Amino acid sequence: MKIISIEHIGIAVKSLENDAPFWKHVLNISHRGTKILEREGVTTGIYDTGRGKVELLESLGDDSPIAKFLEKHGPGVHHICFEVENIYDAITELLDAGVDVIYKEPKVGAEGYLVTFIHPKSTGGVLVELVQNPD
Repeated sequence: MKIISIEHIGIAVKSLENDAPFWKHVLNISHRGTKILEREGVTTGIYDTGRGKVELLESLGDDSPIAKFLEKHGPGVHHICFEVENIYDAITELLDAGVDVIYKEPKVGAEGYLVTFIHPKSTGGVLVELVQNPD
C-alpha cells in the first residue's frame, strides 16, 4: 500500500462550540468546514494547516462511538488518518496480512473521501483511519 501523507488527526471533543475557538482563533488554523455525519453519529469541524488537518469530533448522541470514547477516555486524540493512493488495494493488503479492518468495503466519510478504519488491536492500541481522496 502506498501512504501519501498524514491526512488528519481526529480529536474527540465534548463541544465544538467550546473547543473550536482554540484551533481557529488561538492557533489561527483555517476552518475548512463543519460536516454532520448522521450515519456515524458525529459532527466534524475540520481545520486545515496546509500540510495536514485537525478534525474535531463531537458526538450527535449518547450512543455514538465518539460519546463512548469520551465516556471511557475523555477528550483527546481519537485517531490518526493516513491518505492512501488506493483504498481498495490497501484493504486487500491488510486483510491478506491478517489485520483487522473495520470496513471491508470503504464508506464515504467527511469531505467525500473513501474511508476505512484499522482496529486498535492490530495497531498497538491506536485507531487508524485510511482515506482515499475522491479527486
